[in-house]
Amino acid sequence: MVNYDEATKKIAQEITATLTNIEGNDVEELIEEINKAEKVFFVGVGRVLLSLQAIAKRLAHLGVDTYVVGQITEPAITDKDLLIVGSGSGETQFPLIIANKAKQYNAKVAHIGANPDSSMSQYSDLFIRIPIGSKDQNSEDVQSEQPMKSLFEQSLLLLGDTIALMMVEKKDIEIQSLWQYHANLE
Repeated sequence: MVNYDEATKKIAQEITATLTNIEGNDVEELIEEINKAEKVFFVGVGRVLLSLQAIAKRLAHLGVDTYVVGQITEPAITDKDLLIVGSGSGETQFPLIIANKAKQYNAKVAHIGANPDSSMSQYSDLFIRIPIGSKDQNSEDVQSEQPMKSLFEQSLLLLGDTIALMMVEKKDIEIQSLWQYHANLE
């Protein structure tokens, strides 16, 4: 039986190994696309969607105009916008349908996932790979002892926070000034 200290050590090691093996140039390119876009949309399902919602909220704190697909106030997507798809497999049907629809409106599509050869690749302008183990075991992928796809979802959330930190530092944003964007009806 694994105790708390052993479990947290395993999880921290897996996350560190995963995040340090994400291609930095791809992340830089994603930040450029976020900065160029008028609006940034996010789509995913399940726990991936929860991670994407947190990323959308954090980017909103940085002044980025963000929307989660399906929210009641979601505006129309245009050719000036970016859709960020979160899907480890790149085969999840709802994100595939939404990415296809976004391309019909000439929006840019960025896919954050684990499988570069997925069906999502036909719609993606940019792919950011989170290198976690899958059925097609790549020896360079991080193998997880956690249940299901926890490592992907955790890494996605922390990738979003990494992107936010990089944007803050690149734009030389004063951290205290960000509180103006924080929810204040709580």
